[in-house]
Amino acid sequence: MRYLILVCAVLMQVCLGATYSWSVYVQPLKTLTGLAQGPVQIPFTLFYFAFPLTMMIAGNYLPRTGPRRSAVAGGVLFGGGWLLAGLGSSSFLFTILGIGLLAGVGAGMAYIVPIAVCIRWFPKSKGLVTGIAVAGFGGGAAMVSQVGGYLINSMGVTPFNTFFIFGILFLFTVVLAGSVMRFPDTGAAAGPAKTLAPKQVLTHINFRILYFAMFMGLAAGFAVNANLKELYPGGGNAVGLGITAVSLFALANAAGRVIWGAVFDRTASATAIQANLFFQAVVLALAPFLVETGTGFIVLSLVTGFNYGGVLVLYVSSASRSWGTENIGQIYGWLFTANIPASLAPILAGFVYDRFHNFTPALVVLSVLLGFSAFMIRQKAGAVNEENCLG
Repeated sequence: MRYLILVCAVLMQVCLGATYSWSVYVQPLKTLTGLAQGPVQIPFTLFYFAFPLTMMIAGNYLPRTGPRRSAVAGGVLFGGGWLLAGLGSSSFLFTILGIGLLAGVGAGMAYIVPIAVCIRWFPKSKGLVTGIAVAGFGGGAAMVSQVGGYLINSMGVTPFNTFFIFGILFLFTVVLAGSVMRFPDTGAAAGPAKTLAPKQVLTHINFRILYFAMFMGLAAGFAVNANLKELYPGGGNAVGLGITAVSLFALANAAGRVIWGAVFDRTASATAIQANLFFQAVVLALAPFLVETGTGFIVLSLVTGFNYGGVLVLYVSSASRSWGTENIGQIYGWLFTANIPASLAPILAGFVYDRFHNFTPALVVLSVLLGFSAFMIRQKAGAVNEENCLG
């Protein structure tokens, strides 16, 4: 039963991660709507406002509502959001409300379910199973970006019709896979989690460090992912190379979740998080040089995607070590709100591009802040490695 649940968890996340393919639609949407780089990123940014806010609430109620109801309701809203976005040819507001708001709320209700469920079914391999469970969130975008790019560039389908097609697929897949989700029936893990007082967690140094570091890791990943196609200034088949880079970012994202999860299970929390932040800082510092060639651009896509994948595993696994698997829905819901300030990164990077016609200033600033975060983790390693924050 638990392996069926794991498979369904991956299928759910394959659909929920579709917004990672947003970079594929940016240029066609700019052409159709006449909007600039920054404004076209509004659906992506709004999604990462609605997603974590909803997840914070859903995580608190998950023990009472149950994983199945939360997953199915989230699937209906997520798929419905993409269907609504298909009306964007009439007004781009439909795309903003559909993919940004409605799909964001749906993802927030559904995303936490596979994590909370799989950690309880596989308690001895928290990092690895979390990585596998959410790998689809990154890997799914590879398929969505390829299919979306093919429909738009080869078949002449508009981005809005593409959104509608995906909406139908996402609606049925997430609802069916979500209907399988349930907690184990035996042992303490099956019982309801004790609700923690916000002050008990939010004021703890462990939580504050994890929150800031996760914010920086997310901001870097968002800024690169949402603007990936525009990072490469080269000529030739720049569009095709851009779509390939989006797919490779997504595949590396998925692989990074599994590999970083396995690393986490074998090392201290602080060590794994510090390594992840440091590697991302280095590659963003080198990004202005890497994008000068097609090969360097592909390397940038792969490495940033791989490191970003670790962000979505290392912090939830660290929270599980510190506060227990029975509290992970509530704790990770709060921690996941780091997506909200981080979601501004694509728009800010887009405005930098509109002003300077390149992303170098934004990438350098992100690199410095990532390096600072890695240093902070090193200085506070004792707190981050703390095994129990409830004692």
